[in-house]
Amino acid sequence: MGDDEKISEAEAAEVPQPQSKVTTPDESSSDRRKTEEKTSGINKQKEDNDDVAALAKGLGSVSIAPKPDLKEPIAPEEIRNVASLLASNKYKNIVVLTGAGVSCNAGIPDFRTPGTGLYDNLQKYNLPFPEAVFDLGYYRRNPSAFVQLASELWPGKHSPTITHSFIALLEKKEMLLRVYTQNIDMLDVLAGVSEEKMIECHGHFRTASCINCNRSYDGKECKRIIVEEVRAPECQHCRGYVKPDIVFFGESLPTLYHRMVRKDMKKADLLIVMGTSLMVGPVNQIPDIVRRDCPRVLFNNELVGSFRRKNGPNTRRKSYDTSAKRDIFHEGDCDRSVRMLCTLLGWEHELDELNRSHHLG
Repeated sequence: MGDDEKISEAEAAEVPQPQSKVTTPDESSSDRRKTEEKTSGINKQKEDNDDVAALAKGLGSVSIAPKPDLKEPIAPEEIRNVASLLASNKYKNIVVLTGAGVSCNAGIPDFRTPGTGLYDNLQKYNLPFPEAVFDLGYYRRNPSAFVQLASELWPGKHSPTITHSFIALLEKKEMLLRVYTQNIDMLDVLAGVSEEKMIECHGHFRTASCINCNRSYDGKECKRIIVEEVRAPECQHCRGYVKPDIVFFGESLPTLYHRMVRKDMKKADLLIVMGTSLMVGPVNQIPDIVRRDCPRVLFNNELVGSFRRKNGPNTRRKSYDTSAKRDIFHEGDCDRSVRMLCTLLGWEHELDELNRSHHLG
């Protein structure tokens, strides 16, 4: 035997000597079981390895989806409650009430936010008080402040926001009864909302009229004079000043508003209020005149109006849904709230497509 074939006596003692070992029946049975289990485990491992190899070969270049991002925020309960309402297909007469907050992401400032709001940034016009820029009496005496502001804010420079597109999507899905907007930026119509669905409570820039004799004036000519010449147009009949048909302090709301508001609120089966301080009447009364069994939703940076009172303006207000027995309020940016809602409903792709298709430039 060579050196590398030699084994020590101790090692030799460990080598099994079955011919000389005497075993009991129990020991023999136990050893067989251990041997069978070991052999079975080896075979099972080999089978598993073969299965993995076969699976990898079969998949080829198939891409495995990554695990979802666990850091992605989960929609708050209020958003889930609103999604449940809309997903129920029960609501086909939704009324939407909007304020300046829905247009902030389009680059149009709201009126009252300290520091950034329109009323905080009118110093260059030397107004006696901020609201004077929309005061009819002041316009009669000094139209230059409004003319300068209107030349900068005239619609056509800004694209609709995600919130405007959401409202258009509600109409597309035949769920929208009416939109009551306090805005004069016309972004709802630009987003695709039909004019017959719109109540522009504070008017719009599409048409114009004389502030003295109320005669109509060509809207396009009014725009040209204000935007290009930066002066107030004059009426050809009475020489009074002309302005776009937006509602100034001291003027009545459009006839269409008064004709439709009570009818629409009786028919409304869901009210969605977004981006408003609810400080200007009579529009701020809309949430209080819907039926008692009509759900009310508020997407806003703060609680406003009768939403601040438990169960709305009337303590006898009925529970309208088992999953949402009170008014639903979600605090925050309107676009963000709307996007979370549409994601839950599976509407996000339609929302983005609609928004892109109406984007200026």
